[in-house]
Amino acid sequence: MANRRKFLKQSALLSAGLITKNLVPNFLLPSKYSSQRPAINKRNFTSVSVNNFIEQSKLTIKDEEVAWLFENCYPNTLDTTVDFEILQGKPDTYVITGDIDAMWLRDSTAQITPYLPFVKEDEALAKLVEGVIHRQKKCIILDSYANAFYKDPKKESEWKSDLTTMQPGTHERKWEIDSLCYPIRLAYKYWELTGKVEVFDDQWVSVIQKTLITFKEQQRKENNGPYTFQRTTAWATDGVPLGGYGYPVNPVGLICSMFRPSDDATIFPFLIPSNCFAVVSLRQAAELLNKVKNNKKLAADCLQLATEVDKAIQQYGIVHHEKFGKIYAYEVNGHGSFNLMDDANVPSLLSLPYLGYLNSEDPIYQNTRKFVLSSSNPFFYKGIKGEGIGGPHAGANMIWPLSIIMRALTSKSKEEVTFCLKMLKNTHANTGFMHESFHKDDANNFTRKWFAWANTLYGELVQHTLATYPSILKNEI
Repeated sequence: MANRRKFLKQSALLSAGLITKNLVPNFLLPSKYSSQRPAINKRNFTSVSVNNFIEQSKLTIKDEEVAWLFENCYPNTLDTTVDFEILQGKPDTYVITGDIDAMWLRDSTAQITPYLPFVKEDEALAKLVEGVIHRQKKCIILDSYANAFYKDPKKESEWKSDLTTMQPGTHERKWEIDSLCYPIRLAYKYWELTGKVEVFDDQWVSVIQKTLITFKEQQRKENNGPYTFQRTTAWATDGVPLGGYGYPVNPVGLICSMFRPSDDATIFPFLIPSNCFAVVSLRQAAELLNKVKNNKKLAADCLQLATEVDKAIQQYGIVHHEKFGKIYAYEVNGHGSFNLMDDANVPSLLSLPYLGYLNSEDPIYQNTRKFVLSSSNPFFYKGIKGEGIGGPHAGANMIWPLSIIMRALTSKSKEEVTFCLKMLKNTHANTGFMHESFHKDDANNFTRKWFAWANTLYGELVQHTLATYPSILKNEI
């Protein structure tokens, strides 16, 4: 996602460089909504289980347009973004984000996760997922501070002039806590569903060791650590101030993240939703280390750090809001300063139950949820075409479908889920796909026509709705 900046620039910026306008072809949707998937012989990967699920689901989904969206979006990662092969006897899967030819540790996990329910019955799909896990291990071993990588190590990065330690094969080196959490999430869920342990080799243990070291370095208890990042750019959110270390923090046990999952620079380095994600991931890693590898020492180290970070979140990451009461801050510095907002990208405050940090009925989460879905959140937008959370990345008044989808995935209200599905149905600009963002008053003004994370996550929402509120999809939306 880091290359979104270039994407926006090349798309002719409007409104002081904040909003980009895509030209949507003037065509009428076919009466039967013809599939927008690539021809069968043009698809990157075919899963019989996924295709069968799509066809079965379409029989249940009464709303023809929603069924069409699901058919287009859900398999988009498999159809268009995966590159699978066997390397040195092991599956290897390179996953691009869509319109950017690079693999993000975050996106690749998020794009593949919705297919996990089928890995036990679909051996080919299971191998594909194993390939993603193997590829992610290689990436982290190469550089645990990088967020995005190339398949070809000889490919020259357009960000090679960044003032940081770029490695061959690295697309971008923005340090984001979630980059090391998502691979653990994928491996853990795969193990939970299949019981297979082949991916948990010595290299995987080395990855967990490197993750632990990186997290501890970024607690900055003794010094700022080895990572710095600066970029020559006019975009304020693409650079890190104060020599590339960011604004100072009080070393209270939280982990610094120089960038958000949007690939925008943090204001205060203690990014709370990402620290929450780290707590979950460290506990998952500890469970795997205990049950699969019998590595008690490393498991104990992971649990100790998880406990320390969680305690610091509860002490420094919760603030009192005059209207909503106790809520989680988005960013803090440990000195008493905090940033109250939420961003559409995951991990977000809205997504905390989805990530497994807490129960959606948790009272502080409920207060936080009310805050982030209100005008008190500076990046919550409400307009003619919809309402939802955006962020600095795509500019003012641009709502991200990711936030609408996550709102539905974390909701316990049938009416709210229906509301979100209706918004998504009405804002795809007749393309049949989700986008990175759309203008609150004009869905034809959107960014990124090919953004596989949003597409596949929409598929996960429909999948989730079929399982939890099937009556919604048995009616027109």
